This record gives sequence, C-alpha cells and structure tokens, in this order.
Amino acid sequence: MASPEQHNQLLTVAQAGDYLGTGERFIRRLIAQRRITYVKLGKYVRLQRSILDEFIEAGRVTSED
Repeated sequence: MASPEQHNQLLTVAQAGDYLGTGERFIRRLIAQRRITYVKLGKYVRLQRSILDEFIEAGRVTSED
C-alpha cells in the first residue's frame, strides 16, 4: 500500500501516463475534456496520484457471476 506521501504525490503528464500505462496524449485528452482533476502550477500541469487511483476505480468493471 502506498504511503500518504506517495498517495498525494504530484506527477507530470508523462509520469501519469506511465502510471496508467497509457501515453501522454491520453492524459492530455482527459485534462482537455475535464474528465480528470489536475493542478496548475504556473504553466505546469500536475496530477495527484490519488486522483489517478480514483479514476482507475471509477472505470473498474466487476464480473456478474
């Protein structure tokens, strides 16, 4: 389990793409479509790891046995 420090870590768009196993383009599309919350630090965009985890959970599909 990730420590609270890791859970709130700010990631670059490239790091977020690596974390989700996608490319930067997908992350930039999520940001442009406002489908994911991000942090703007001047001209830089950062994504909180906890927000990415929430995004993953929201997309989880369970099997219906």
